[in-house]
This record gives sequence, C-alpha cells and structure tokens, in this order.
Amino acid sequence: MTSHDNQASRPPGRARARTDRSNGQWAVDGHEPLNHNEEFKAEDNGLNVRQRIIDIYSKNGFSSIPADDLTGRMRWWGLYTQRRQGIEGGRTGTASAEELSDEYFMLRVRLDGGAVTTDQLRVLAQIAVDFARDTADISDRQNIQYHWIRIEDVPEIWERLEAAGMQTTEACGDTPRVILGSPVAGVAVDEIIDPTPVIEQIVERYIGDPSLANLPRKFKSAITGHPSLDVVHEINDISLVGVVHPELGPGYDLWVGGGLSVAPRLAERLGAFVPPERAADVWVGVVRLFREYGFRRLRNRARLKFLLAEWGPVKFREVLETEFLDAPLPDGPAPAVPTEPGDHVGVHVQKDGHRYVGLAPTVGRVSGTILHQLADAAEQAGSGRIRFTPHQKVLVLDIAESGLEQFLAATERIGLTSNPSPFRRSTMACTGIEYCKLAFVETKALAAESITALEARLADVALERPISLHVNGCPNSCARIQVADIGLKGQVAKGPDGDRFSFQVHLGGGLAAADQTEAELGRTLRGLKVDAEDLPDYVERVVRRFRDTGAKGETFSSWVRRIDEEALR
Repeated sequence: MTSHDNQASRPPGRARARTDRSNGQWAVDGHEPLNHNEEFKAEDNGLNVRQRIIDIYSKNGFSSIPADDLTGRMRWWGLYTQRRQGIEGGRTGTASAEELSDEYFMLRVRLDGGAVTTDQLRVLAQIAVDFARDTADISDRQNIQYHWIRIEDVPEIWERLEAAGMQTTEACGDTPRVILGSPVAGVAVDEIIDPTPVIEQIVERYIGDPSLANLPRKFKSAITGHPSLDVVHEINDISLVGVVHPELGPGYDLWVGGGLSVAPRLAERLGAFVPPERAADVWVGVVRLFREYGFRRLRNRARLKFLLAEWGPVKFREVLETEFLDAPLPDGPAPAVPTEPGDHVGVHVQKDGHRYVGLAPTVGRVSGTILHQLADAAEQAGSGRIRFTPHQKVLVLDIAESGLEQFLAATERIGLTSNPSPFRRSTMACTGIEYCKLAFVETKALAAESITALEARLADVALERPISLHVNGCPNSCARIQVADIGLKGQVAKGPDGDRFSFQVHLGGGLAAADQTEAELGRTLRGLKVDAEDLPDYVERVVRRFRDTGAKGETFSSWVRRIDEEALR
C-alpha cells in the first residue's frame, strides 16, 4: 500500500489542479494551517492531551485547562464541556464558549459495533452511578454518553474502562470515530457475513494511531453483514455493506461520502466489491485519502461528502485504487432492498436456536441503575452479551427459550420493552438544551412527553408500519432529522414579545428499509414553525391525514411527496 504519511511535498497527482485559492488539501496545497483548528492540531497531536489530563488537569482542576485543550484536543478522548445550566436557547448563537460551558463534561465511551459483555455493562453502569449523577444515554452511534463528569475523575474512569476492555480513544474530534456495526453480528439467521473480524482488525490496527488522528473533520464508519441494512450506511463517510458476489462469494459493497447536518448528502456506491480480507485495508485507504485530499480551509466544508461532491464516485474510486490500495477492487453487486426493519426490536431466533431480544428505551435515555438492572435480567436469563444499536435501542443475545418469559417481564419492569408502541419504537432525540451548547430547545423530555401523548391520541389509528419521529435541538442533525418520516429541527426566532422557540419541519425522509427502496432526504416545509407545546397536535394532525388520504400500502414518505403542501401543515 502506498504510504501518504509524509506527503507535504508530493505532486498533486490525481487531485484537482492547484488554484490560487488553497482549499487546504495536504496533497495539493501543503500542510500550512489555514484556520485555528488546523493550527492547534499542527502544534500538538490531539492524542497527546491524555497525559496532561492525567498529570496536570485532574490534579489542578478545571481552571488549569488551556482553551485549545479544553475546547479542542480533549475531544480526541471523548470529552466535551456540557452546557451551563440555566442558559436559555436564545443565547446559544450569541454567548461565548466560556459563557455557555459548564465546568462539567459529557464523556462518550467508544463501543465499536455496540458490543459489550454483561461484565462490561456493569462497569459502564457503576461509572454512571459513581461519577455521572446516574446519567447514561444510548446514542445513535452505539456509544454510551455520560454527563456531569468532573475532570478530577477522568483518570479513574479511564482506568475502569480500560481494565474492562473499553475506551474513549477518538470517541470525538477530527478522527476516525466509533465504527457502527450490525447489532446482530454473528447471531442472525439470515446474516450474509459477520463484520466482527473486520471491526476488530480496524480498531486494533488503527484507532489511536497518531498518523490518522489529524483528519480534516470527523470520520464516521459503518459495517454490516445483515440484509436489513441496520447501520444507516447512507449517512456515513464510509460504509461496508454485506453482499454476495456471484463469483467471489460474501464480502462488502463500498459506499462513501454520506453525512447530514446543515448540508445533507447521501453516500454513493463506488460499485466496488471488497473481499473481507481486504476490508481493513480499504477502510484505512479511504481514511488516508480523506486526510490527504479533504478540504481543510473551511470547517463547514471539511467533511468527506464535499470532496465526493466535487470529484464524483468514478474519480474517487480511481484515486483510492491507484494511490491508496495495492490493487484495484473488482466490480460488485448492490445490496438488496431490505425485507425487515433494521432496529431489531422484538424477539428473534438466533442461528443456534437461542433468542435475541431488542428492547426500546425511551429516546435512548437510560441510567446506571437501569443498566445494572439490565445486566441482572440478562444474566438470570443465561445471557452474557449486550448490543447497543444505531437506533438508540439495546439488544440482549443468547437467551434460552425457557428463560424468555421471565426475562421479558423483568425488562418491562425497568422500562425496557420488547413490544413498544409505534411511536415509542420509532422516536429518536438528540441531547438537546439540557446539556448541549449548540441546542436551542429541549428534546429528550419533550420527545418522551410527546410519545405518551401520541400513544393516547392515536390509539384508534392502525398503521401498517411505524412513522418515525426524530427531534433535534439544533441544525446539526445528530438525531438524523432529514431521514425521518417526521423530522423536527429546533430553532429560535426573535419576535416583538421575545424569543420564540420552535421546530422547522422535515417530512418524508428515510433510509433504505423494508418499506422504502432507497434513501431520500425529507421535504422541508418552508415557513412552518411548530412550537414545542403544539408538537403532539401537529403530529396527530399529519398522521390522521395520512391515514385518511393515503393509498393502501403507500408509505408515509411516498404520500408526503405526492400530497399538496397545505395538507402537511
């Protein structure tokens, strides 16, 4: 494989012709930093802050942390300052970082593939109890997130995690972040290929590698071998999706360049088949391509999706194969349209005859106490394996049929149901203003209250399939609003009577699923603002109109695209 670790003076090769205005592409423009983020990364690798946290900041306290470490490099270890309590959403875009930041942190635990043992789950649970005021959220990246973390406690938290085989390395920052993996890897009856060995190879070889720890922006990965396409592959920087090549057998279809936020773009197939033995090399090839050719001048154009938009998939594949891989990749087939949901909620039979059970916490919110109780219930049912999902759900594997009924009763008692209502199953929410410095509005509690209201209001409406509701506190789309049936983006507007907090509405989005042949971005209803207190009213109104005017078998997204906009208001 060609090395690009020392390329400051290399010729531009297959990149765009050099222009008078640098985009900060290392392979074209050199390594001169063009903004402050690039400056502090050039001055000191983000991974190096770990030792300062252990030796200095944890001993001298929050006030001893300099700005570039506090708001920059500490992200390389999963640490963000959380929002100072009591600061209203109207100040989100105007207050300084110092005003918005509390002296506590959100800490993200990196769980590649979402896989933990019950022993590891107990470690996660006890950290929440001892250091995070019993907070714990399951993110849509298969991570566990804590709040109220003190800098003084971080070294001990790391010791506990690492002793149990877990880490926060590159959980955030301009790095290769957690790798989404199929939650049913290795156990699903209809699995095409088990992605676990590839995920393990990548983590062992490359996570924490300083040469890959200065990317233009964050880099998101997903790998699945399950036909339900359960890792939202269309919105990651790189995805490897299980397929069967007619001559070469099981392997992966390669997708690149997906991402949402304020400039959403769906990933594209490169048409390349990746044999499993080459998967880790292809993954790191794409990472290195991004490192060398990604745009660094403007942060808001630094994701891989912008490079793909400029190059197109043909050129992207050509550069990948000629500059970053040992040999070209064979052409390969696209994945089939899924025939079942990818959230894995409910009771399912494993390859070995045991059961795996998908449970639905309310919008991913759990606690250390609940995680302890889940570990108890799992072990009493004979299970030692847990999987978190990209849909804010949790799976328990290896349950014997004889213990199933007792297990389901135990998890119901702690608020984790395997048979949720349609809205409890399909509603997601980001962290929101409770802890996030970027948010304008509340999300978690509002979404939970809305679920309860909609369960009562729409009890008489029988839907063929759940309608997904995603609630986000700002434009950054951590809750994936553009690919939800109903996506709500929090915002604030100045008015004569003060700030108005509301949601912009996106309708009819979705990723490839059992009822949708391909991914689509939602339709934005310009000018429509839904206030928080009106959220259940709005959702009920739209759902009932869909029930009354939708054709038999029609999906919500198809209905949204053909119906008059006034009917959606």
